[in-house]
Amino acid sequence: MPKLVDAPSLIPPVGNKPKWIEEYVGRVNSGNEEVSVARMRSPEGWREPGQRPDFEEVSVVLSGMLRVEHAGGVLDIRAGQAVVASPGEWVRYSTPEPGGAEYIAVCLPAFSPDSVHRDSEA
Repeated sequence: MPKLVDAPSLIPPVGNKPKWIEEYVGRVNSGNEEVSVARMRSPEGWREPGQRPDFEEVSVVLSGMLRVEHAGGVLDIRAGQAVVASPGEWVRYSTPEPGGAEYIAVCLPAFSPDSVHRDSEA
């Protein structure tokens, strides 16, 4: 039987500015360890530490622009585009443009603080 997800859980963000993370499916909201699906809304100038996660992350940009720094350069992902980051690949996400960005992030397996392996902020 299909399971209704009545509402998302708000997840505490990491980064230099406040950001909304609404997890619909994942370890916190639904107890799902295989996949997480979250809606992200980040302001202009937001950035988080680099990371080398154990999971694949697919980000679909709904509005604005999501910048993805990686070992080989920089990708600017705009509304209507998506990016796939492979497990073990170093990436750093930011939203430098006016208006920030809104995007959906899907992680396989589900996101967890222990599996993201963020760079130290020192």
